[in-house]
Amino acid sequence: MLLLLPQVLVTVVFFFYPAGQAIWQSLFISDPFGLKSQFVGLGNFEYLLADRFYRASFATTAIFSGLTTVVSMGVALYLAVLADRLIKGSGVYRTLLIWPYAVAPAVAGVLWLFMFNGRVGIVTWYLGLMGYDWNHVLNDGEAMGLVVVASSWGRISYNFLFFLAGLQAIPKSVIEAAAIDGAQFWTRFRTIIFPLLSPVTFFLLVVNIVYAFFETFGVIHTITSGGPQQATTILVYKVFSDGFVGQDLGSSAAQSVILLVIVGALTIVQFKFIERRVHY
Repeated sequence: MLLLLPQVLVTVVFFFYPAGQAIWQSLFISDPFGLKSQFVGLGNFEYLLADRFYRASFATTAIFSGLTTVVSMGVALYLAVLADRLIKGSGVYRTLLIWPYAVAPAVAGVLWLFMFNGRVGIVTWYLGLMGYDWNHVLNDGEAMGLVVVASSWGRISYNFLFFLAGLQAIPKSVIEAAAIDGAQFWTRFRTIIFPLLSPVTFFLLVVNIVYAFFETFGVIHTITSGGPQQATTILVYKVFSDGFVGQDLGSSAAQSVILLVIVGALTIVQFKFIERRVHY
């Protein structure tokens, strides 16, 4: 119990206490100056569920988190397979692939914003030469694509580390035996390598969905600020925009409670149904 006490204290102070405060504050409507508040019960939740913009943010969050998870994990697995097969200079490639993980989400957002800037962006300039007029400030699809790419880019390195470690832990004798039996690379990958990677894949699936829900705020804030017309306003960004910009603290607290419930439910579903396909 003494060894567990520091972690329990950290969890209580930085998770349970703020979560309890959010639940309590979601039952009140506060004035913008914080001088008084009125108890409304579940009124904040009823107002949110009746708001079409808030309901639209559910679909936006689902699309964004799904695309970010698939892109970051897919690219990371591909790069890990390539790095695992390298013999010469493998250490250099692995180091270069790890570097983007050190870049903060807000900084990553600024980098991608510069590259796709309508006036000085180098990617936008090349797209213009090919006859494509890029404008993520006005185009919903381009804005969503840009924040997905920027968010995935920063997460690829994290996923790459785990996939590479998982690949290197697979016994080479099993793969060599399949190769001797005549199995081609993709057959070996589909029937042997990927099933043995299922524990790593399941872990990364859980943490990447949580990342897409919470830690991508900096990317969205620096690139699109939730626009255009709230096309990239995910749930966590709407908590910020309503609470800190709109000064509707009761609604913002209610949104944080709903977001907590959604992420918790998704995690439970993943452990209950997806983990059945995991082979340890």
